[in-house]
Amino acid sequence: MKNAFHAYDIRGIYNKDFNKEDVYKIGFFLPQLLKTQEIIVGRDFRLSSDEIFEALTKGITEAGANVFDIGNSTTPMVYFATANYGFKASVQITASHNPKEYNGLKISRENALPVGFDTGLEELLKLASTQKIEPKTTLGKVIKKDIKEDYIKFQQKFLADFSNIKVGVDVSNGAAAVIIKDIWKDDFFYINDKADGSFPNHSPNPLLEENTLQIRELVKEKGLDIGLVFDGDADRVVFSDDLGRHVKPDLIIAVMANYFLKNAPKNTIVLQDIRTSKSVSEYLEKFSAKVETWKVGRANAAPKLRELDGLYGGEFAGHYYFKDFFYSDSGILAASIILSIVSDLKKQGKKFSELIDEITHYYNSGEINFKIKDKDSAMERVKNFFVEKEKPLAFYDFDGYRIEYQNWWFNIRKSNTEPYLRLLCEAENKEDLKAKVEIISKLICQ
Repeated sequence: MKNAFHAYDIRGIYNKDFNKEDVYKIGFFLPQLLKTQEIIVGRDFRLSSDEIFEALTKGITEAGANVFDIGNSTTPMVYFATANYGFKASVQITASHNPKEYNGLKISRENALPVGFDTGLEELLKLASTQKIEPKTTLGKVIKKDIKEDYIKFQQKFLADFSNIKVGVDVSNGAAAVIIKDIWKDDFFYINDKADGSFPNHSPNPLLEENTLQIRELVKEKGLDIGLVFDGDADRVVFSDDLGRHVKPDLIIAVMANYFLKNAPKNTIVLQDIRTSKSVSEYLEKFSAKVETWKVGRANAAPKLRELDGLYGGEFAGHYYFKDFFYSDSGILAASIILSIVSDLKKQGKKFSELIDEITHYYNSGEINFKIKDKDSAMERVKNFFVEKEKPLAFYDFDGYRIEYQNWWFNIRKSNTEPYLRLLCEAENKEDLKAKVEIISKLICQ
């Protein structure tokens, strides 16, 4: 069970990293951890989700607490239910973008604030691993709760008139299938829009460009203005432009300025993660935004956006957070915002691809993964080499290191979910980028 507990959630290969007995224990101690007798529970369509739901709810109810079952849902639907109805705890059964053999639990507290390892999961692991289970004599109940109508109304507040644009949507056979056509219109070009936990068409991870191939081909074949791909639980979304090019997710933070910042006050706060392209902050300067940089992951980003009272924020991994969505992330809401922008652009005779090219000023390596034993020593070698060689313009020492110079920058960090050291580098020209990546790679692998 310990291997399934991570920085942001509980996740792993089901029946290897954790099993239904572990889930029962987690459920039993959850009311104690979050000090509540009412817990919202949703689940995606993975093949193991129903079994996990049964084990989880058995644990919760035998602890004397009630489960409010919203059925098959996207993860943002659970966030909405938690905050909108004033629940103090919720669980979404999902492994998000991971392959079909994975599953997990995303736990939130009051106001849909995430419960990460440092904010409750470590204590939950300790309770589930060491404490004796004594079921209550008065059991809790499982109560069906239908949130669909309220959620649709909430999401539709962010819709504009999209009638002038042609849109392709890859649902990835994921949880977005449960709600997306109720929010948007039917005459978009939908593919892989039947929920299927075996993910027969491609893995539900749109960060891997091979999983966006179908939508990019559809965009080119049909002459669409934009394409988008949801991940397995619809908390993230990735876009293709009208040329069928994969759009790096962090650039979407800049694109959203055209919706959120047109009439916003000076120094409106926008949050980005430590891996975000410099193109983003440079573009946001045109809107007089105040860009704040923070750690990777929902467990870090959602509380930080709330603390800063930021308007919106985003991540390199395709998560986008909104003040108007309880400071939480929603792939569907993010997509609605982008479709609105693309519709406005078309009315002005401008294409989505042209805006992306206008924003982009750097060549980017993408995340490069190194599987090495001593990650800390490697990071220190890299940091010391560059800091001693030339004083950086900016230096961030949380979530690894981000070191910025005049014409290039890099971030090196340990993955919170996988056994990798990750490097991301940007430079103004291809030759410099290649040279810097070679130098850093050699330092890492010494």
